[in-house]
Amino acid sequence: MPMELFDLTGKFALVTGAARGMGRAMAQALYDHGATVALVGLHETVKETCEQIDPTGERALPFVADLARREEIDRVFDEVLSAFNGRLDILVNNAGINLRHPPEEFPLEDWDQVIRLNLDAVFILAQKAGQVMLRQGAGKIINMASLTSFFGGTTIPAYTAAKGAVAQLTKALSNDWRGKGICVNAIAPGYIATDMNTALINNPERSRKIMDRLPCKEWGKPEDMMGPVVFLASAASDYVSGHVLVVDGGYMGM
Repeated sequence: MPMELFDLTGKFALVTGAARGMGRAMAQALYDHGATVALVGLHETVKETCEQIDPTGERALPFVADLARREEIDRVFDEVLSAFNGRLDILVNNAGINLRHPPEEFPLEDWDQVIRLNLDAVFILAQKAGQVMLRQGAGKIINMASLTSFFGGTTIPAYTAAKGAVAQLTKALSNDWRGKGICVNAIAPGYIATDMNTALINNPERSRKIMDRLPCKEWGKPEDMMGPVVFLASAASDYVSGHVLVVDGGYMGM
């Protein structure tokens, strides 16, 4: 297969939740394959991440925004689009949060926070990106689903509801936009060693159960998302759309 299929030179990408973890790894991968990348993070630390990825400051650009607030989504998207001279080729909807409570005690303010960031922001950014990409006649949108897009989990009803919806939203957007040049797909990471999973990693019983089902017997790393995101962002996946790509070390196969 020609390596040109994975070349992103000249492409403009937006990655949310990019200051650390999977978002940082995916932003690095897109940058390494030639894209100019806007990294959106909640805190100023996203600026340090950009300096680490690209000390020149030419192809890794930091933006700070709270994507749980709609006015912040509007502001940061306009800023990114201005920096990219009105073009956007790749959107990676990675920002997310997970809050744990028994469902009978789940605070409604926590429910709202999880849904706003994990679902509402995904749709709003996809809608905005889609408007740009429709004018261009091409684009790649990559949402972050989850294994909880397929099963329910425990003590995470809001997260599970949001990620189940993200998987279905991905298919719905693909149905409407693939014929107009936009591929919409999702990545469903398995158990990845990130800050969001610290509670699971530190829970001996839950961690053991996860390891017992994992054929590879190890937690995934943020870097395991690098290949999948480049594939879905590049010409190599031009005939792939409406798909949820599970990257889980074999967990779902057991």
